[in-house]
Amino acid sequence: MNDGNDFDSKQVVLIVDDTPDNITLLSALLKDNYKIKIATNGVKALHIASTLPSPDLILLDVMMPEMDGYETCKRLKSNPATAEIPVIFLTAKSQVSDEEMGLKLGAVDYISKPVSPPIVLARVATQLNLVRARNLLQDQNKHLEKLVQDRTRKLAKMQDAIIMAMASLAETRDNETGNHIRRTQNYVAALARQLKHLPRFSSELTEENIELLYKSAPLHDIGKVGIPDNILLKPGKLDSEEFEIMKLHTTYGRETILSVERYLGESNEFLRFAREITYSHQEKWDGSGYPENLSGDAIPISARLMAVADVYDALISKRVYKPAFSHEEAIDIMRKGRGSHFDPDILDVFLKITDEFREIALRYRESESGDSEIY
Repeated sequence: MNDGNDFDSKQVVLIVDDTPDNITLLSALLKDNYKIKIATNGVKALHIASTLPSPDLILLDVMMPEMDGYETCKRLKSNPATAEIPVIFLTAKSQVSDEEMGLKLGAVDYISKPVSPPIVLARVATQLNLVRARNLLQDQNKHLEKLVQDRTRKLAKMQDAIIMAMASLAETRDNETGNHIRRTQNYVAALARQLKHLPRFSSELTEENIELLYKSAPLHDIGKVGIPDNILLKPGKLDSEEFEIMKLHTTYGRETILSVERYLGESNEFLRFAREITYSHQEKWDGSGYPENLSGDAIPISARLMAVADVYDALISKRVYKPAFSHEEAIDIMRKGRGSHFDPDILDVFLKITDEFREIALRYRESESGDSEIY
């Protein structure tokens, strides 16, 4: 419809009638208050109505040759570009059935011929005031929608920043860096995008869930903030007692997420994935992992994805207790874990996209003093 919503601009009325006297009378009545367009048949009316600026109101004669007013109205309402333009029928027909037909076709009012000038002016003014009010409301709604979208984007950005800050805090204690977080979340997303095409994973790995996995992956080791420095930073192999304490980082991580859910009084998919990943990413396919010795499909898909991502990055990264392996060496080691450490299907997909893993590792490579060595 005409986008001249300014109160100072004239609204547009399209008069459709095949009788010159009727056009002259209606034009004379309305020209001082509105901009007038004229069509002498239905075909011309359809063309004018669909041409910008479109009319704000159509006064439509019913009895016209070739295409009568009913058919013209039907076509106007079937076209999305003109469907919202209000139509007032002008007709000498006065039967209730005639008015009923017009209203069923989408007309907003009926004016009987011969027309009464005060009635025409009053009904045209009423409909155009409604048009103006509706347009103002639509503009306000668009403005509010934009404000909501902007606020939502800002909140999402703030949430992402908080997530990364929490994850970075845990990684800093472990002598790792934010780049480890970036690498692992991109590894997880890369695996998920490939696995979503397999029937076994398609229901879980939707596009929306892949985005949530990408956002929740950085939280996988937040439980390490609860591990004492003498264990977390030990430059050698942990003894059995120390290892039991280290294993608690999965439980600490889950408890952190559960505390968030309790505070909110509810959970959601993002928190579910975060909880699964923090708690179960150290589980192994054959049941030899921790903390619950889960095996096979009992391990959440999110945790199985993180297991592959986390182990690959640990292998190619320098640690206080080990040197960095090359990309090729890491692949060979992980291949041997198929069906024991890793879900076979996930590992097979990983082996098909190792070049993408290498590219991600290079993109978020550490500085000279950092921990990654990609060859």
